[in-house]
Amino acid sequence: MIEKLKAILARADADYADLRYETKRETKISFNGPDLSHVTVSNTDGYVLRILKGGGFSTLAFTREADAEKALRTALENARLIAKNSRQPVRLAAAEAVRDEFLPKLEEDPRQIGLDEKIELTKKYNALARSNPLIATTSIGYSETVREKHFASTEGAVVREDLVTVGISGLITSRDGNLIQNARVAVGGSAGFQILRSREEEFEKKKKIVLDLLKAQSVPGGVHNVILNNSLAGVFTHEAFGHFSEADLIEDNPTMRQKMHLGAKLGNDILNIVDDPTKYGQLGFYKYDDEGIPVAAVPLLRNGVLCGRLHSRRTAAEFGEPVNGHCVAEDFGYAPIIRMGTIFITPGKDTIESLFAKLDDGLYILDAKGGQTSGENFTFGAQYGYRVKNGKVTDMVRDINLTGNLYKTMQNITAIADDFRLTETGGCGKGQTNIRSCHGAPHILVQNVVIGGK
Repeated sequence: MIEKLKAILARADADYADLRYETKRETKISFNGPDLSHVTVSNTDGYVLRILKGGGFSTLAFTREADAEKALRTALENARLIAKNSRQPVRLAAAEAVRDEFLPKLEEDPRQIGLDEKIELTKKYNALARSNPLIATTSIGYSETVREKHFASTEGAVVREDLVTVGISGLITSRDGNLIQNARVAVGGSAGFQILRSREEEFEKKKKIVLDLLKAQSVPGGVHNVILNNSLAGVFTHEAFGHFSEADLIEDNPTMRQKMHLGAKLGNDILNIVDDPTKYGQLGFYKYDDEGIPVAAVPLLRNGVLCGRLHSRRTAAEFGEPVNGHCVAEDFGYAPIIRMGTIFITPGKDTIESLFAKLDDGLYILDAKGGQTSGENFTFGAQYGYRVKNGKVTDMVRDINLTGNLYKTMQNITAIADDFRLTETGGCGKGQTNIRSCHGAPHILVQNVVIGGK
């Protein structure tokens, strides 16, 4: 396949061109309540061609090799039209032309596991989640995505890489009279099918939580000191901070570009944030992005000071900053865009016990449940939480919403535990869907958080 890509590119009258071909295999299994409601296995493939000519940069997707010549002509004409009607020509940052093949070593390749075994495992976890009369319903599903990618460029880059992602996830819903509560459950990753085996404890844990929520009280509204668990602290990092580290989201916004200039003091001295997709086996792992660039760990915030951002080759040239391999596509139907890979707050020096002692009285809030951002302001829901009295966890609370300002909140992170953990499942919907976007954190103590409740 690589030789075919090179042959197509050899006919491109361009300043630069690259061509990505990939096959995408998806398996989806869904249970609603006790019933198997959906099984799909699909195989698709296609090409994405990018051409730079005279400062115009165009992208075109096509599905048949026979359409390559037409795609070259159309992409070239589009690049010329873009150049003619743009105020500023596109430049691409210099990059090494990599020649490599990377096929991950998996702990059980899901491609070698039969569909019947995948159905039975999903059925088992779904039945476990349902095994209480107060569980009203469940919606549990298996997902598997395999992208087999081939990339070549006119600069001589040649990359072959597989991305294999599996997960079992869904919603458990409890009911007592008119009161309905739910909680999400998810296991999975990019290290192989083995990560899905023997995960009964996770489904039991979430079933217990959703049952306990029927007896919980609504959280008291107001301003509280809070501890966020690993998952919720990771979601905050991704949603409230991480997107502003993606260069394409701030390049045309003068206000945000000024606030997010390198060297800006944004957070407390103890706060450090990194995006590192090089962590093998984690959900967000990959070796090369969809521009054929080796991915690099990028320190984003060091001692509260902005020290890096995520780039494509185009934005790296625009900002005059290093290229770092963070340009990723959903699949062969899309041009790559700048994405987070594995973003996280680095571990601190506190133990989890000392964090609760420092909190004294407040709230312990766990696991994200939807939310939104608007500029530098955010609102997140949480699945559940607990009151904390004299450093001890007490009653469960529910109906939790956190509201705040990104910069004030980062200044108000006053203690960070040493119990770092990354999520097993994740995703991001910026422009396209990126199922391998991963986040994480230790537990963190945050002062003066506005909590919506009763």
